[in-house]
Amino acid sequence: MATKTISLDEEAYERLKARKKEGESFSETVKRLAGERSWNEVAGILSETEATDLESAIEEGRTRSKERSNRLTAELDEAVDNGKAE
Repeated sequence: MATKTISLDEEAYERLKARKKEGESFSETVKRLAGERSWNEVAGILSETEATDLESAIEEGRTRSKERSNRLTAELDEAVDNGKAE
């Protein structure tokens, strides 16, 4: 079977690694996850409005998390740089 090499940033890699089951290859993990359905495809659990609201809330949480991570990284970099200057 042919293979392809892909690049992932650290966050994407950690997310994928966290979803990987014991004994499962990364290829198997990607195939399993790529087959997942969106919230509004899961019939009977959520209305379309509820699913849309949930997806929005999740995306907002991810955005806030990324912003916090970027802020903390910048603060850490600044602290390290200030420590070197002394």
